[in-house]
Amino acid sequence: MQRTSIVVYCAVDAFVASRGNIKPGFEEFSNELEHAGVPIVWVTNRSRTQLDEARRKFGHNHPFIAEGGCGVYLPEDYFHLRASKMVRLGRFVCVPIAAAQPAASEALEFFAQETGVSIVSLRSLSPREFAQNSGLRPREAELARQRDFEELFFFAGAAEKDLDRFLTHAQRSKVQVRQRGAFWSLAVGSSLGQCLRDLSSLYDRAIHVHATTFGLGLPDDSDELLAACDRAFSSANRAKSLPRDDPARRKFARSRSRDQTSGHNFEL
Repeated sequence: MQRTSIVVYCAVDAFVASRGNIKPGFEEFSNELEHAGVPIVWVTNRSRTQLDEARRKFGHNHPFIAEGGCGVYLPEDYFHLRASKMVRLGRFVCVPIAAAQPAASEALEFFAQETGVSIVSLRSLSPREFAQNSGLRPREAELARQRDFEELFFFAGAAEKDLDRFLTHAQRSKVQVRQRGAFWSLAVGSSLGQCLRDLSSLYDRAIHVHATTFGLGLPDDSDELLAACDRAFSSANRAKSLPRDDPARRKFARSRSRDQTSGHNFEL
């Protein structure tokens, strides 16, 4: 890992498809950051297995945050640092924030019984049923089911009042329920803000100085991420509270210039 004074956290689900297809402009933008020695941390609602193909195609070799803030995943020997709560998950060292499965699965079943609301866990479906309900290809559907922390589900014929009752009950406990398109996710103890704090602490320990954090995402799709960073960017808006003489603005200048002249929607 290179020494850096800046770390960019990017909500990538809108920019990078699960099969590695990339929105025009994003690769050029990322290459500019790499050239400047600025790491770009991917932040996703997907699982680590869903992100594998995209990261491999893109050549992304920096940490990433998966399952909407459930854990921080570090490439092998990225920091050469250890923390007491690090665990190994697949090919990565993980800093877990949420409780690992089956905690979410058990919590979902408990809330369904307590409220009398009928739910269907996507983990309980066969690969074919999952693919049919999600619109994903069978292989992609299987990867989506392999989650380290979250439980994906949908409400089975629940009325609006039933849904409100379930959500109200869940909010009283230490669980996070989020809507993901046609589906919902439940996690126990997830926190995107805590993910950023823990990963930022590792960067700071590695470089012996605080690296300014920049959040990048689409409007209304990454509020939690943008609020957790020192500086916030939107792909459709100028930098918020970033002084014109800030060295970071100059580092991003070339990316911004290229995006504007090529018609790409990455205005920083």
